[in-house]
Amino acid sequence: MFNASFNSSSVSTAQHPLALYGWDEGWAAEFAPYDQQGLVAGRVVRVDRGLCDVVTADGVMRADTEFVVPRDPMKVVCTGDWVAVDPAGDPRYVRTLLPRRTAFVRSTSSKRSEGQILAANVDHAIIAVSLAVELDLGRIERFLALAWESGAQPLVVLTKADLVPDATGLSYLVEDVENTAPGVQVLPVSSATGDGVDVLAAVVAGGTSVLLGVSGAGKSTLANALLGAEVMEVQATRDVDGKGRHTTTTRNLLVMPGGGVLIDTPGLRGVGLWDAETGVGQVFSEIEAFAAECRFHDCAHEAEPGCAVLAALEDGSLSVRRMESYRKLMRENRRIVAKTDARMRAEMRKTWKARGAEGRANMEAKRGKVRKP
Repeated sequence: MFNASFNSSSVSTAQHPLALYGWDEGWAAEFAPYDQQGLVAGRVVRVDRGLCDVVTADGVMRADTEFVVPRDPMKVVCTGDWVAVDPAGDPRYVRTLLPRRTAFVRSTSSKRSEGQILAANVDHAIIAVSLAVELDLGRIERFLALAWESGAQPLVVLTKADLVPDATGLSYLVEDVENTAPGVQVLPVSSATGDGVDVLAAVVAGGTSVLLGVSGAGKSTLANALLGAEVMEVQATRDVDGKGRHTTTTRNLLVMPGGGVLIDTPGLRGVGLWDAETGVGQVFSEIEAFAAECRFHDCAHEAEPGCAVLAALEDGSLSVRRMESYRKLMRENRRIVAKTDARMRAEMRKTWKARGAEGRANMEAKRGKVRKP
């Protein structure tokens, strides 16, 4: 139970009641000007229709976000945010957001091309992938691109490992994902048997983790295993495709007994990229490395002479599937950026026109050849 008479300036950050939630010297320094104004520091543990639950040194308080509703949807209050709250009044109000260190963002289905923040100030992005169904490596790459772009460290967790009949088969699946996720730790776990859960808990202890994945990936069961209690409701998944209903309907921030906090999220049907070119490059780091050896710095890796990427495809050192996935994600990301970036739109139109002109010239050349006697 928090002490209602707590004075934030009287103890070190390690002794601060919010240390369990990630409070440190950096956050203390960011909050200092608001402390002088009589505001209270807190971390958002849940957001619901313009209201949020904020954990403070004096306990959890319900606060209104009316004063921090911006025109930019990327600056709305989100689970994981650190905020300054007015302690007086009914209702209480969030007065400002502290600058975010990281933010996990995806594009929405809105025609306005807006981004949606799923979690803020995250250290680890846990991507849950079920082994009860066939691996979708392309989807894993998509999640990884967003995770790298967020600034968090990705971690792929292969759930329901107990359903794989033998250790050899499991090791092959782990190897497939490792090849898809360079620089990322891949952990097989079973919430049913407990295998691997202690390893995962140790990896994410001491930081903030967001749990991501599609519906039916076993996220809520895994969350309960990490939290050491039946906190999240669990729904059965369909045997035919491994999908399930959205067990989690809000994003909740909860303290793990082994240290650190966990943000659970609803199952994601769509995982659209949002200005994630750097993240895509990180996922496909081997392609980026090959591209650095191309003869031309603006090589499109399609038919240019001296293209190291095409050479890698030809000799088998780069898989065709990886290259196709890379091209798909880069095209998608350019389309998203172009919707909000006039310069990018102009460059894309110029490229399309050039390709169109080239195509027409080729067709005319072919027709000319046909007409020749």
